[in-house]
Amino acid sequence: MLKVGLTGGIGAGKSEVSRLLVGYGAVLIDADRIAREVVEPGTPGLAAVVDAFGTDVLTAEGALDRPKLGSIVFSDADRLATLNAIVHPLVGARSAELERAAGPDAIVVHDVPLLTENGLAPLYDVVVVVDAGPRTQLDRLVRLRGMTGAEARARMSAQATREQRRAVADLVIDNDGPLEELEPQVREVWAELTRRAAAKG
Repeated sequence: MLKVGLTGGIGAGKSEVSRLLVGYGAVLIDADRIAREVVEPGTPGLAAVVDAFGTDVLTAEGALDRPKLGSIVFSDADRLATLNAIVHPLVGARSAELERAAGPDAIVVHDVPLLTENGLAPLYDVVVVVDAGPRTQLDRLVRLRGMTGAEARARMSAQATREQRRAVADLVIDNDGPLEELEPQVREVWAELTRRAAAKG
């Protein structure tokens, strides 16, 4: 099994890269999706979040109000650390379970937004960074995700810098350009991952 850590700043285009990799045969373990699952209604994760942040972070239906929680944690490093201390161990346990189920010959891609920030690079055989300049990120967040400029900048500044991410990368995919320039690069990365998996096997 080849364990790949895939990361990139918000708005860098990581989801598109992971979609392409799955198309080539990768097994995807998406930390963001798991992070949503572990705080669904009725889970111990959601109970722990409510204990820490109060019932104000719930919707009328009793689900987690993500925008509300986001507005609390993204402007307060201590509250963010509290949230991470609840969610990260749950995500880690579920990811390990999915990885074990993938089989010995799989190329398992862990999509981990905060890989750099949490010092997780050593956990993977290969780290792939999807890179885009801050102007590109800002444009995508405002244009495609409907954030205000201020919201987008706050999210970006809560993450590692571009330089910090590139420093932990084994392979870098440049996603500053249009979509059609992305696919050939991802195909090349997949060929390299396949080579490394064979060498490891």
